[in-house]
Parts: sequence; C-alpha cells; structure tokens
Amino acid sequence: MFDFGIIPPAMFLGMVIFMLYGFPVAFSLAAVGLFFAIIGIVTGHFGEVFLQALPLRFFGILSNDLLLAIPFFTFMGAVLERCGLAEDLLEGTGKLFGGIPGGLAYAVILVGAVLGAITGTVAASVITMGVISLPIMLRYGYNPRLATGVIAASGTITQVIPPSLVLVVLADQLGRSVGDMYLGAIGPSILQVTIFVLFILVTSIVRPKSMPPLPKEVRGDFSWALLVKVLMGMVPSIVLIFLVLGTIFMGLATPTEAGALGVVGAIVLAAMNRRLTWPLIREAMSSTTHITSMVVMILIGSTCFSLVFQGMDGSRWIEHMLSGIPGGPVGFLIFVNIFIFVLAFFLDFFEIAFIVIPMLAPVASSLGIDLIWFGVLICVNMQTSFMHPPFGFALFYLRSIASKDVKTSDIYMGALPWVGMQLILVAIVIFWPQSVTYWLDHGPKVDPNSIKIEIPGFGGQLGLPPMGGGDNGSPQIPGLTLPPLNGLPGAPPPPAK
Repeated sequence: MFDFGIIPPAMFLGMVIFMLYGFPVAFSLAAVGLFFAIIGIVTGHFGEVFLQALPLRFFGILSNDLLLAIPFFTFMGAVLERCGLAEDLLEGTGKLFGGIPGGLAYAVILVGAVLGAITGTVAASVITMGVISLPIMLRYGYNPRLATGVIAASGTITQVIPPSLVLVVLADQLGRSVGDMYLGAIGPSILQVTIFVLFILVTSIVRPKSMPPLPKEVRGDFSWALLVKVLMGMVPSIVLIFLVLGTIFMGLATPTEAGALGVVGAIVLAAMNRRLTWPLIREAMSSTTHITSMVVMILIGSTCFSLVFQGMDGSRWIEHMLSGIPGGPVGFLIFVNIFIFVLAFFLDFFEIAFIVIPMLAPVASSLGIDLIWFGVLICVNMQTSFMHPPFGFALFYLRSIASKDVKTSDIYMGALPWVGMQLILVAIVIFWPQSVTYWLDHGPKVDPNSIKIEIPGFGGQLGLPPMGGGDNGSPQIPGLTLPPLNGLPGAPPPPAK
C-alpha cells in the first residue's frame, strides 16, 4: 500500500474527500493537484521545472482536434431532440407493434436505439420518449414500474451505441481511434438491444396483463400504408446514421468531420419537419456551450491532478496494487468493473473517464488487454450510472416529466431489473471479448523476425557491371571510367605493344 510512499494514497484520498464534500469536480481536482504540487516541491519529489509541463498540457487540450467532435455531436443531438423526429418514429412504431402484448415497450426499445444512433445524448432520448410514451402506456394498463423502467433503460442505450460521447472521450483518454471504438461498440449495442427485447418477450408471456396490447380503435388497422409510413420515417434517420458513422468506418471523414456532417444533416431534418427556427438553434447552441465548457474545465482540472500524481509516482503505485490482483487479466477486469460501478453512484461518466481511466489504462496495457475492448467494456458499465440511485440522471429526467400519479419509488424500483440486464452485458463482454474485437480490422499479423530483405542481383556480392566497359560486351557506365594507373606506386607495368 505504501511501497511508493504515503503521498500518492493521500492525494487520491484528498480528491475523494473534496468531491464527496460537494465542490465542483473541475476545481476540486485542480486544487488538490496544486496543493500536492507544493508538497512535492518541498519534499523533493520534483523541482519547479516539472510544472512547466502544465501550460503545455493545457494547450494540448485546447488544440485537440478530436475533442471538437464533442460540441458537434452535442449540437446535433440538441437539434434532433427538438425537431420532432422522435415523435414521428414513436407514433408510427407504436401503432405498428401496438396489437401485441408489450408492443409499446418494443417500440420504445427500437426507437431508443435509433435515437441513440443519431443523437448520442441520454437526456434527449429519455425525455422525448417519456413525454410521448409514458402517458399512453399508463392509460392503457401498463405496469408503472415496467413502463418507467423500459423508457429509462432505452434512453441509456445511447451511451453504448455510436456516436456516443462516452466513446469519444474514452478514445481520447486511451489514445485509440474513435472509429475503432465505434466499431468495437457495435457488438455490445446489438447484444444490449437483444437482451432488452428478450426480457419484454418473456415478461409478455409470463405476465401479459402487465403490458396489454393497445385497443384497436387506438392503433387502427394494420396496413401497408402504415408500414410504409414507419419506414419512410426511418429513412432520414438511416441516412443521417450513414452520414455520421458510415463516413468514419469507410475512412472518408474523421470523427470531427463526421460530427460536422451530422450537424448539417440534423439541421436539414429539422427543416424537413418544418421546425427549424431561431429559438431552436439558440437553445441547441446554449446546451452545447454548457456541456462543452464543463468537459473542458474537467479536463483542465484532471490534467493538473494527473501530472502531479505521476510526479509523485502515483501511476506506479496504482499499477503495483492492481497488477497483483489474482485471476490475471480477467480478475483485473472484474475488480475494475466493480470499482467503476461503485464510483458511478457518486460520479458521472465524464468525471470517471477523465480521473480514473488514465490511472487504469497503463495497468490494462501491461496485462496485455486490448484497450479498445477495455474502453468499450467501461462504456457498457457506465450505462448503469444513469440508472441507479442516488444520481441516476435518467431517473431524474423521467421524474421531471412524469405525472404526479407515478410514484418516485416506482421509477427507482422499475429501474432495478434493467440495471441487472446491463450488468449481464458487462459479464458477457468480459468473458467474450470477441463481442468487441470481432468487428475490428486488425490487419495482417507479421512477425518482425521473419522479415528478410533481398536485393535482386547482389547474391552476396555487389554485382556491379565493369565501370570501364570490357571485351565481354558488358555495358559501360558513363562518367565512371577509372583513370590510368601508370606511374602510381605499386601500379602494374603497362602492357607490351
């Protein structure tokens, strides 16, 4: 515990105390970092010159092109949240699946996945689906816990489905490509949607009265016109998904450029729905500015803390403690996921990504763990931070738009089965890494020791043609004729005439 001195654990403990006390995270991290920087200079851990790296790190944050993807994706989600696309999707799919038990729940899961792929924000998905679907579900006999749980959980799928902001941040902290993180998240995204759908299917068979079908006068008759309407409502979403993700996967655009394309696509969709107004743009810009400023300030605070922490040998202390966990890489992953699950009760995903991940990534790399797999696994785990008390933001969003007839206890109790399903996915990804790595293009594997460089025509000796030409018809290289050697010391006598 104290093999590297008492200062690294004291610094970590100081950070935890500051945040539990309620100070803003960004300023807490910076304050702890600067305080222990003074201690580090006084105790001789490093000199004042060590802190000259701090301004360079700040400049690196502000000049990081990858982080530009965050305001782009945030702005895109804010515009789509207000343009009416979700309402159209929910109305059509609700009528399409409404005739079967749990039909509205299926529609919510499907639309939640689509919204996750085009907005990337939990708040937009949960609030939109809660406003539209929750009153209808409750009016026609859905169990309140089931209705609130499926809406909250379907909104949190956004955390895993690209273009998730969490994946962008994790890619930056792990030093990996955002495109690879997005590809790695495809498998867990599909698995998460499948698990949710199977839960609704089983529940509709075991307890059909908890999720009855909609009356025929509400859903109308099934017709090809309805199916075409639903499909046409999804076509713009599919086009936008390709515009954002397809260009990244095909190598046509960087994540930042794809985010800019997504913003243009979102504005076009809002115009198509006749909801593109200046108040909409102004609200979206305000939301984007708020989130981006928060992210940058947390990054500045965390880089101040991490620089001093490394100067105190804190990274070696963390690696020393975690490398000895029994079970090898799997034991390490189980411990880390339990640790992050507990932290998520008190911290949001930005704080976990900027504070904890830089400490854990070197240990994971030293154990031979693929950092893309590691990052996607952490992202899957951090879904739960939106679903469990006391700071489950998806539950807060739902409470803010639910009627007074819906008890807060029902919202919290309804979330528990879905948290369990998210933890099931965490276990699947730990013990089945191919669910992430299958989608990655690792390229051909070459053993450097097997590489041989052969130069044609050399055969062990330099096979240069005679420089002065010869009787054998070999070519003469112009300008490389040797001068006569007569008269030089040790030169052979000239040939007899």
